[in-house]
Amino acid sequence: MAEFNSSGLCRVLLVYPRFSAATFWNFTVACELVGARYPAAPLGLITLAATLPAHWDIRLVNRNTEELTGADLDWADIVMTGGMLAQQVDTLELIALGRAHGKPVAVGGPDPTSSPEVYAAADFRVLGEVEGIIGEFIAAWEAGERSGCFTAPKFTIDVTQSPIPRFDLLKFEHYLYVGVQYSRGCPFTCEFCDIIELYGRVPRAKTTPQMLAELEALYQLGYRGHVDFVDDNLIGNKKALRTFLPELAAWLKARDYPFEFSTEASINMADDDELLKLMRAANFFAVFVGIESPDPKTLVHTKKKQNTRRNLADSVHKIYRAGMFVTAGFIVGFDSEEVSMADAMADFIEESTIPVCMVGLLYALPNTQLTRRLAVAGRLHPNHDVASPELSDQCTATLNFDTLRPLPEILRDYRRILERVYEPSAFAGRLERLSDMLDCAGRPGLPEGDKRLKASLGMVHEIISRMPEARQPFWQTFVKCGKSNPAALRYIVMLMAFYLHLGPFARKVIAAIDVRLAELDVVDDGALHPIGISAISHGDRRAVNAIGVG
Repeated sequence: MAEFNSSGLCRVLLVYPRFSAATFWNFTVACELVGARYPAAPLGLITLAATLPAHWDIRLVNRNTEELTGADLDWADIVMTGGMLAQQVDTLELIALGRAHGKPVAVGGPDPTSSPEVYAAADFRVLGEVEGIIGEFIAAWEAGERSGCFTAPKFTIDVTQSPIPRFDLLKFEHYLYVGVQYSRGCPFTCEFCDIIELYGRVPRAKTTPQMLAELEALYQLGYRGHVDFVDDNLIGNKKALRTFLPELAAWLKARDYPFEFSTEASINMADDDELLKLMRAANFFAVFVGIESPDPKTLVHTKKKQNTRRNLADSVHKIYRAGMFVTAGFIVGFDSEEVSMADAMADFIEESTIPVCMVGLLYALPNTQLTRRLAVAGRLHPNHDVASPELSDQCTATLNFDTLRPLPEILRDYRRILERVYEPSAFAGRLERLSDMLDCAGRPGLPEGDKRLKASLGMVHEIISRMPEARQPFWQTFVKCGKSNPAALRYIVMLMAFYLHLGPFARKVIAAIDVRLAELDVVDDGALHPIGISAISHGDRRAVNAIGVG
């Protein structure tokens, strides 16, 4: 173990654990096209870094973008790591690696907070929101303690006291985008979601000056481009957001629009015309929405009632007309599914014209309402296989409970949806229809017309050269959008680039389903674990959280 340093200086090695190389959200080929190494930067770890004493020396290594070396470990007094369920395998490896080098290891983040027993081998467990507990950890460390468990109070952390993340630790060129966080928590009660368990149902928002100071820090460091608001529901606190957005728009205009924004929000954002206008003026171009199912009975069953009070497809189209495209999450395997959902879900995706759809099998995350209900019913599978290498990412986990519908039926539904949704012509068709609806006219910060066309043309040539089977439908979509809605062309081509990953990934999952279905024809052991894309928490989707930060 490292010796106590009486000088007070501490060398901290922050290590962001690997996600699997084959996840729905890593967009490997799209990153390659623009010279990036990974989509999202580790916001949680750089937030943690900002809470540590100013005289401590800090080094950041992201295992998704660079190698962790023996020299890094030799330099450190302590290793700090952690993250989400999707990173559990590598986090456990990092604990073993650090300890093998004689370095104490501290872990935190959503997964250690939800399942602290899994991380018992770590020297320190720092659980909950970092701002509420880091002081106790620092005091213990500086007093010479080299192990312990520290837990923050739940739902009470004042995010208006959160420091500006240490953006200076990032290598911006490694990432497609950088994240910021405006609020934590969500007012809704979706049964399968862990956000309300981790951060509560009363969204807590930062102040407007505080948020603008974070963006100013990014701006002064020279970063330009895509910034993602990683909030699990940006509109959870509408009152605060309405105050913030006009100030954000003014800040952007004064700096000639250095950033454009994406986020995640509930579908009821479409009910609020004024809010949509404010988001458009503040240069939001994309939003992830959890739709889950087109079946109202299923939405009620899983406590997603906010999705039942509207025509979902019309709501999506309204967001398009406000200048933002929608990506969405869908889930197969709910108890309320009495018949096949495949064609109904695929038909809805076509009707709503959502190109990028995270379609997954239902997964019971730790400490959710769903998990508690299944456990009481004796239907929850043991979690001993969560950290097995083949199940190490957010998109290849098991469906971890006894289903009411026969498993083969659910898997065939799942296969059918992926087959229909990610067939090249179907994907291109949704893009073509989206190009008719996406109103980007007058969007600030877009390149001039000729520059925009030249950049998009070069990108689409590269895309279709890598995906011959999509050449004809993608080129047709590009030409139509270029003629009818050139302002949207950049975003249509961006979504085409995503298909370079999504198409092959869907086919890989389909092949895994075929193998599993073949096994089910000859095996019935009463405890079957199908492999497929899992339904994940919204926090997992963003891949930005780390030690003690939501």
